[in-house]
Amino acid sequence: MAHGAGDGTPHATCGEALVTLLEGYGVDHVFGIPGVHTVELYRGLAASRIRHVTPRHEQGAGFMADGYARVTGKPGVCFVITGPGLTNIATAMAQAYADSIPMLVISSVNARRQLGSGDGRLHELPSQQAVFAGLSAFSHTLLSADELPQVLARAFAVFGSARPRPVHIEIPLDVIVEPAHGMSLVPVAAPARPSAHPQAIAEAADWLAEAERPVILVGGGAVDAATELLELAEYLQAPVTLTINAKGLLPCGHPLLVGSTQSLPPTRALVADADVVLAVGTELGETDYDTVFDGGFAIKGKLIRIDIDAQQLMRNFQPDLSIVADAKQAMGSLALRLHERGSSKSRSTWGAARVAQVRGALDAGYDAPTRSQRRLVEQIAAALPGVIIAGDSTSPVYAANLVHDAPAPRSWFNSSTGYGTLGYGLPAGIGAKLAAPGRPVVCLVGDGGLQFTLPELASAVEVQIPLIVVLWNNFGYGEIRKYMAARDITPVGVDIRTPDFIALARGFGCDAIRVSSPEALAGELQRAARGTVPTVIEILESDWFERVPA
Repeated sequence: MAHGAGDGTPHATCGEALVTLLEGYGVDHVFGIPGVHTVELYRGLAASRIRHVTPRHEQGAGFMADGYARVTGKPGVCFVITGPGLTNIATAMAQAYADSIPMLVISSVNARRQLGSGDGRLHELPSQQAVFAGLSAFSHTLLSADELPQVLARAFAVFGSARPRPVHIEIPLDVIVEPAHGMSLVPVAAPARPSAHPQAIAEAADWLAEAERPVILVGGGAVDAATELLELAEYLQAPVTLTINAKGLLPCGHPLLVGSTQSLPPTRALVADADVVLAVGTELGETDYDTVFDGGFAIKGKLIRIDIDAQQLMRNFQPDLSIVADAKQAMGSLALRLHERGSSKSRSTWGAARVAQVRGALDAGYDAPTRSQRRLVEQIAAALPGVIIAGDSTSPVYAANLVHDAPAPRSWFNSSTGYGTLGYGLPAGIGAKLAAPGRPVVCLVGDGGLQFTLPELASAVEVQIPLIVVLWNNFGYGEIRKYMAARDITPVGVDIRTPDFIALARGFGCDAIRVSSPEALAGELQRAARGTVPTVIEILESDWFERVPA
């Protein structure tokens, strides 16, 4: 790096020091659109090891950072301009906040003497910090360059040791160019994650060991605890449900894996019948446990909750025993304590046999479209071993959330949970592919959702990644159309103009083709994975349902 570019000398600016510090924290990608208010953040970027990716909209930057973070576990980092850059990225921050995804959003803001002036300065808001405090773990205005190391240390402490959520740091225009003056550019080690209290672990182990019908509910907060979950579930012979963000934590086909069907009657009956329920790293929220919005999910047995967020332990379902701890550490300690204690009850009639019964009832209850769309996702998984599927809010994603078991953690995620936005899938897929260039990545998106962020196809071509976009085309907002019809509401606003996606994709520089059968899809997926540019594979819903009957 050139002398003065973030080395702590008087020639280094705050903006240059920021880049050096980000490198030290392991940041290797930044997503952003340069503007006149942020160019000084870019002064040290060209000489760094950080790759800059330019989306076509700041919302795309946020979703790319989100997809990158979900695959790597590291925070996705964005540079955005004052005012519209921030308001454009707000939806992506809200999705990341809802799903507990680490994201660092660094923005500019007007000079310190102009803050809150109301003078009508370029990009001015009354208070950016106030607006984005509600979409982040914290939002901080950097009032002097020497605050930078401490504020970044706070951000990475959140990402590494607390409930990960977006952090927003805004830097006034006059602070960005301030000299760094000997600023420490050594990253600060994050504190250890909280460990479970031994007495609480002992009590939880007693309850579980004495249980005759234990059930384990696991959420995305346990995404790095697959080994510990497997050991605990097998020791207890306890059925396991996984939220959407926890898919893959038990291997596909495991006899204790119920799946992600907590909103369906057979799984709800299983949970209601449990005498002890262990809930780990899960909000127990509506978008995973009550997607039918009837309030029918119930826990009648004793409830043990483990979560890194003390406040979350008290939301939705009050626990009989609460443990503030990292999921991996707590489940590991719980399994060890159970082994030391020894089991007191025989569960030969619970566990795998009960799961088989539940899955059988679930399979019998799926309608024809769901079974047909399961073939679609199964074909993708079979054709592309190790695939990561980033989904949008679209019909096949809704279906697969129920019927698809991901082969590994961090391999299946989408925007249909939590905040529930459209337009997520394509940019999130780009971020995922940049995070895991050696693995196939599929964006599964509908025609309505793709039109939200369609220009990001150009971004995918620009960064030269063979991302695969599987486009489910039902010529409008099909899920909302069905929702309105089911309530005897005349559909309005859902039959939107659908463009020629094949022509548009090719115009952006992508390969593009339409398929209508599983066999054709398999061949095109494998060809696309060997390519050098993004590929859009369009499937017309009517054609697929005709050729792939349930």
